[in-house]
Amino acid sequence: MTRNYTWLLALTVAAATVAMPALAQKKSSRDDKPEKTQKSAATTAQASPKSQNAAATAAVGGAQPSLLGQYGDWGAYTANPGGKKICFALAKPSKGATEPPNRPRDPAYMFISTRPAEKVTNEVSVILGYGLKPSSDALVEIGSAKYAMYTQNDGAWIKNAAEENRLIESLRKGSDVVVKGESARGTKTTDVYALKGLAQALERIGQECK
Repeated sequence: MTRNYTWLLALTVAAATVAMPALAQKKSSRDDKPEKTQKSAATTAQASPKSQNAAATAAVGGAQPSLLGQYGDWGAYTANPGGKKICFALAKPSKGATEPPNRPRDPAYMFISTRPAEKVTNEVSVILGYGLKPSSDALVEIGSAKYAMYTQNDGAWIKNAAEENRLIESLRKGSDVVVKGESARGTKTTDVYALKGLAQALERIGQECK
């Protein structure tokens, strides 16, 4: 399956540059990138429509995305970067935690993309908001099911592509999903994404990108 790290890199840039002054004013050192101002995991867990739209814009390399609809925490978008139509569902965690507690990090995102020109449908990707421990796996938990995700820089994808369809079906039917990871400095994170509205968002992008 094609893996497109450019998307996740763009989302990282968006997460680092979206301004949320009402949520965080104090500067602190970063877990893995000391040169940037960071927000606590508890702060970055909350997504505003403005920040989500900015992330969507960055996700398509600056091309202007169109919001197809907002379904719970999940936005459904389409765009045409380079003349190639793409669609994706995007959300931020409803809550997040770090161990040790309150370690700073960039915002986290989960998104599910469909790129017809690449014959990619419903590819699950996650931005964890920090550089991941080299050669480590992230973990997705939904109900009793667990899925390993291979990692690159601050992004993660389902490790066994044969499990992706099963994961998508679980996400459609579930109430929330947990994503766990470990930073290069040993900080462990747990993010919870609410899944209400995801099924509708996936249906919408499926209609738009056939």
